Amino acid sequence: MKTIFAAAAVSALMLTLGGAAAAQTTPETGRQARMAQSAGQPISQADFVQRRVERLRAADANGDGQVTAEEMRAHAQARRAERRAAQFDRLDADKDGSISRAEFEAPRQQARGEGRMGAARWGHARGGMKQGRMGGHAARDGADRFPIVIAEAERKAAEAFARMDANNDGTLSVEERRAAMQAGRAEMRQKRDTRRMQRPAVSSQGTASPSAPVSE
Repeated sequence: MKTIFAAAAVSALMLTLGGAAAAQTTPETGRQARMAQSAGQPISQADFVQRRVERLRAADANGDGQVTAEEMRAHAQARRAERRAAQFDRLDADKDGSISRAEFEAPRQQARGEGRMGAARWGHARGGMKQGRMGGHAARDGADRFPIVIAEAERKAAEAFARMDANNDGTLSVEERRAAMQAGRAEMRQKRDTRRMQRPAVSSQGTASPSAPVSE
């Protein structure tokens, strides 16, 4: 008699199988662009912009060209449901609509066969079940961002592409993407250092004292 472990099994494999399930629900053009990037191939402006706005277009339920916070939440919930369904199907080896203990344990047994690293990944996935359920779906909508106008998002994506395309050849090479990433990290570090310098210093008595002026 089979015992159904659907909820536990799906939650346990969210980390290990999430990438494969997401690929099944990703629009074809976006998937091809990501494959091109992972393969080190140049990315065109059209693919770059598509990647930036494909989620917005999918979330625009009423087709009015903008995405509200409610539409984004509904889209996220639908994607999670699709991923869980795909993960359930992957575990349900005999396709009888239920997951037996043997089917539930099969990925762990496979991980053991792959060595300690595989077993560690499986253990991490199972160990993160409670945390994922408790904190993984916390609301971080950023209400001030909505509604998001898709045309405006496309314009900003095109501008970002133009800044990254150093040689103006209409594509982004691996080197250009790497340079843009490094520049972004440097900018983030600079902003973080600036905030630290502007933060009031705390004296030994526990009171805040003005920060020393920064020399020019």
